Amino acid sequence: MVLNKLIKKAEQGVKSLAVLIDPDDVEESGLVNLVNMAIECKADYFFVGGSLVASGDVGRVVDFIKSYCEVPVVLFPGNAMQIYSEADAILFLSLISGRNPELLIGQHVVSAPVLKRSNLEVMSTGYMLIHSGKPTSVTYMSHTQPIPSDKSTLAVSTALAGEMLGMSLIYMDAGSGAEKPISAKMIRQVKSNIEVPLIIGGGLTNAQKAKDAIKAGADVIVVGNGAQKNPNLLIEVSQVIQLFNEELNVN
Repeated sequence: MVLNKLIKKAEQGVKSLAVLIDPDDVEESGLVNLVNMAIECKADYFFVGGSLVASGDVGRVVDFIKSYCEVPVVLFPGNAMQIYSEADAILFLSLISGRNPELLIGQHVVSAPVLKRSNLEVMSTGYMLIHSGKPTSVTYMSHTQPIPSDKSTLAVSTALAGEMLGMSLIYMDAGSGAEKPISAKMIRQVKSNIEVPLIIGGGLTNAQKAKDAIKAGADVIVVGNGAQKNPNLLIEVSQVIQLFNEELNVN
């Protein structure tokens, strides 16, 4: 089970790397290169999906990854249409930072019968958008305002509410193309108040930013579009995570 392994690693303090692939943003050749690099960098998960996925094919990307390696493939759906039963699991995202009923529960009602008939492992996830300095695709598509980057108390309360509602994961995201990552202060305060694993994505454009997020308490670091624009980013972030985990084992 993907969730059980994720929880176990988080309880042990072991950090994980997820590579987010948006089918709309990657061509065939780029997909091959990105998957190869992710495997070499010992990625723990592939997240597949995006805010829109207009021209891309979620199924094509999932099938390719699964034919290439055994790294778990987890759907990261922007809507109920992005369900593909051949993936290993799905982040059942409820946008708890917003007040759009469609993304709080509406899309979930539509997709629940489909998921019930599938073999997908459903991982209930409290999804929180954090202001990143400029509007992002996900804020536009979701019709919601992100949590202000300097309102850590609000982020903590939101994460706590998600956990109390029974969500198994909290995912804080600055969004694709974010100008800045989520602050270490906010990550630290949220992590210190919840018991479920914390996933952090968006704005992690270099190794130092990833390191700051890890030290602040992120259990899973998500690298997305930045890896396609800068192939070395995935290598650098992977090295940061591996070094942290090695030091953890030594101590």
